[in-house]
Amino acid sequence: MQNKLFCLLFFTHFVVLSQISITGKVIDQSTNQPLPFATVKTDHNTYALTSSTGEFVIRCESYPIKLTVSYIGYNTKNFSIKSEDIVKVEIQLSPKSENLETVKIDIPGSVASNIIKEAINNKIKNNPNKALKSYSYRTYNKFKITEDNQARFETPDTTGVDMEKIFNDAHSFLSEKVSLHEFNKGRDEKETVLASRMTGFNKPVYNVLGIKIQSNSLYKENYVIFNNRYAGPLSNRALKNYYYKVLDTTQGKRPAYVILFQPRRSKKIAGLEGVLYLDMETLAIQKAIAELRGELNVLVKHNFKYNSEEKLWFPLNQEVTIRPGIGKQKVTLFGGQISVGRLGNDKKSFTGNNDFLISKTDFFDYNTTKDIKIKLQQSAIEIDPEATTRDEDYWNQYRTSAITAKDLKSFPIIDSIVQAQNIERRIDVIQSFNIGYYPVGFFDFDLTYPIKYNNFEGLRLGIGGLTNKKFSKRFRTEGYLVYGFRDGRFKFGLGGGVLLNKDSGSWLNVNYTDDLKEVGSFFYLTDRRVYSLFEPRLVNIDFYYKHRTWSTSLQHRILPKLLSETQFSVSNIDQTGGYTYLDNGNSFSRYKTAESTIALRWSPFSKFLKTPNGFKEIQDGYPKITAQYTQGYKGIFDSDFNYSKIGVKAEYIINRLNQSSTSLLLEADIASGDVPLTHLYHAYPNAPTKETVFQRFSVAGRRSFETMYFSEFFSDRLATLQIRHRLRPFKISSWFKPEMVLITRYAIGDVSNRDKHQGVDFNSLQQGYQESGFEINKLFAGFGLSFAYRYGAYHLPKLEDNIAFKFTFYLKL
Repeated sequence: MQNKLFCLLFFTHFVVLSQISITGKVIDQSTNQPLPFATVKTDHNTYALTSSTGEFVIRCESYPIKLTVSYIGYNTKNFSIKSEDIVKVEIQLSPKSENLETVKIDIPGSVASNIIKEAINNKIKNNPNKALKSYSYRTYNKFKITEDNQARFETPDTTGVDMEKIFNDAHSFLSEKVSLHEFNKGRDEKETVLASRMTGFNKPVYNVLGIKIQSNSLYKENYVIFNNRYAGPLSNRALKNYYYKVLDTTQGKRPAYVILFQPRRSKKIAGLEGVLYLDMETLAIQKAIAELRGELNVLVKHNFKYNSEEKLWFPLNQEVTIRPGIGKQKVTLFGGQISVGRLGNDKKSFTGNNDFLISKTDFFDYNTTKDIKIKLQQSAIEIDPEATTRDEDYWNQYRTSAITAKDLKSFPIIDSIVQAQNIERRIDVIQSFNIGYYPVGFFDFDLTYPIKYNNFEGLRLGIGGLTNKKFSKRFRTEGYLVYGFRDGRFKFGLGGGVLLNKDSGSWLNVNYTDDLKEVGSFFYLTDRRVYSLFEPRLVNIDFYYKHRTWSTSLQHRILPKLLSETQFSVSNIDQTGGYTYLDNGNSFSRYKTAESTIALRWSPFSKFLKTPNGFKEIQDGYPKITAQYTQGYKGIFDSDFNYSKIGVKAEYIINRLNQSSTSLLLEADIASGDVPLTHLYHAYPNAPTKETVFQRFSVAGRRSFETMYFSEFFSDRLATLQIRHRLRPFKISSWFKPEMVLITRYAIGDVSNRDKHQGVDFNSLQQGYQESGFEINKLFAGFGLSFAYRYGAYHLPKLEDNIAFKFTFYLKL
C-alpha cells in the first residue's frame, strides 16, 4: 500500500512537471494599454482570464499550442505557439470598427440582461443571509501594506536604516485577525474578534478593527472597499448601473456563465468593472473578480464553495489589493494624517511605485445547524478580552494563510521603530485632536478654551481640560478658567466624575460653573462633542445671561445604540442687560432655578464596536433621534419658577453613490409654565444687526438661519426644518473640486404671555419663517462662500435686509 501511494504521488508530480505553462499579456494594438478580463482559450478547451493588468497564465500538455483570444469590442485573434522556446507572449488585439456600438452591449432582451435579471430575482434564495435563519463561521484575515519583492531599498549610510529595515526586511504595516461571525435573520451580523495583533502595537488600534475593508457579500445594494461604497453588480439597480456581456461558460459539476460587467455611468456613479461566474442552475455567484482604476488601482477577488446540503454557495476566500494608480494617496488607518504607507508613483519615495496594500480573508468552520440567538440591541463588533494575548499555538490553530519569514520579522522590527519614533503617542494626539483635545501626560487640554471672541466679552482667553486614563481609570477631574477682556470678568468651571460601570460607560459627575450662556439657547445633554477650529455664530452673539450652577449628572449607555444622561441642577441667574420677567405681579431680573433633565440619543442604524474601554461608533446610520425633557421645580432650593421643556430632534442623511447627498434636520421644542426668556428658544439666528450687507458679512454657521437677526425672535413653541442638498463635486482639477450645496430652512413658532418679558423687543414666528440659498464650499483652504435670501411672511421692506452673503468654513482635520 505504501509503495502504491509512493508511485501515485511520484506519477502525479511527474504529470505536473510535464505540463507547459504559457504566460502572456493581452494589450490594445493602438494604445498598448492592457485589456483586463480578456478570454484566452486553447484548442484543448482550457482557458484563462487576463488579470486587471492584462496578464495571464495558461497550462497545456504539448506543442503546438493554439490560442484563441477574445475581448468585447475587439476582433478575436488566433495565435499559435510551435516552439518550446516561447514561454511568454504578447498578444495585440485590434478594436472592431463598430467598437463604439458594441460597448453598449446591454440591448433589450439580450442574453446577459436576462441572466442578470434572473440572478437578481434569485438573490433571496442564493444569499445565505436571506435563505438561512441562522448560521456561523470563522475567518482569518491578514492585512498588510508592503512592497513588491522585486524592489529593494539601499542606503549609502545609516541615516535611513529604519526605513531600510521596514521596506527590505519587513512590511510597513501588518495585522492578523481571527473572528467568529454569527448571523441571525432579522438581526445585524455579529463579529467577535477572537485574536488580533498589529505590528508596533501591544494593544490594537480600534479604528483599524472598525474599518470595513471589503464586503463579504456581492448581493447587497452597495459593495464596500475601505468604507467607500460602489454600486453592487447584482443590486436591484444593477441594470441601470452596469452593462453586461456573456464572455464564456465553464464546465464541471456546477457549470457557470462567465459574465463581464462594466459601469454605465462611471463619471457619476462609483462602479466596478469585472466578471461574475454565475451558477447555471441557480444563478448564484461562484466567483467574482473586479477592479477599479483611478488614484489607486483596486483589484478584488471572491471565491465561493458549494454546500450540497444547504444548496448554497458560501464564501471560501476573498482578497483586495490596492496599488498605485495615476495619482498618489496616503493610507491613513488611525483617524488622522499618520500614514502607515504611501501608495503612489513618486519616484523620490523610498519604495518607488512598488508599495501596495493587500487584505486576504479565509472563511471556514461553517455551522448551519446551530440555532444562534443574537440580541436586537448589541454591538456589531466585539473584542474578546483575550484577543490581544493569544499565543502562537492559538494562531497556528486558526491561521489558514501561511506566515512568511517577512511576516514574522515585521512584528519585532516595526515594534522597535514604533517605540523609537513614539508613533503611539502621535496616534493618541491625532485621535484626541480630532475631538478637540491635546493630551499632555495625564491631562487632555480642551482646545475650545484658549481663544474665542464674541460681542459681549470681546476677546475671551482661557485654558481648560480634563484628566485621562493615565491619571485614573475610574476617576476624572475637569476644569477651565477664562477671561473676557471687554466685560473684565473671569469665568470658571470645576468638576469630577467616577466610573460606575465600564461596560455601560456609566459616569456619575458633579460640576460647578460660573459663566455666561446665550439667551434662548437649548442644548441636548447627549449630543456628541463636535470640535471645530472656528465657531461662526459665537462671534456675533451679544445677548447673554450670567449663571452660577451646581449640577450632578449620570451618563449611562442603556444599549449600544441608546445613550442616556440625567441631570439635576440648581442655578443662580443674573441678567447682563435690562431684561426682567414679570410673574404674578413680581419682577425678576435675578432668579433661581432648580431643574431635572433626562436626555436620550437613539442611533438605530449605526454600528458600534465594543472594546475593553467601552463602545465606539464605527459607522453612522440614520436617522438619529434625540429627545430631552426638563422639569423646573418651584420652591426646591428656593427656586422661583415651575416649568417644563420638551425637545425632539431627528437628523437624516442620504448619501448617494454619485457623491451627492441630502440631509434633513427636524427639531420641535415646547416650553410651558413660568418660563423666563433665558429659558425660551431661538432658531439659531446668525445675522448681525448692522446696516448694510457687507457690514453683516461674517461666517455662516452649520445649522443657523443666516438672514434671521440676533434677538429678533423668541418662542416657547418652535419647530424648524433644514434641508441641505449637496451636488456631486465639480472636478476642475485633481486638487480643485468645489462643492455646491442648496439650502432651504423653515421655522414656525409662537410665544405666550409676551407682555411678561420686559426690556426686550422681539417677534413671534407664528406666520412661518423661510430662507433659501446656496453654498460653494472648498474653494480655498476650507473656505467657501454662501448666499441666503429671506422671503415669505417675514420678508423685510428693504431688499438688502433680506440678503446674507458670507464665508463658509469647513475644514476636515
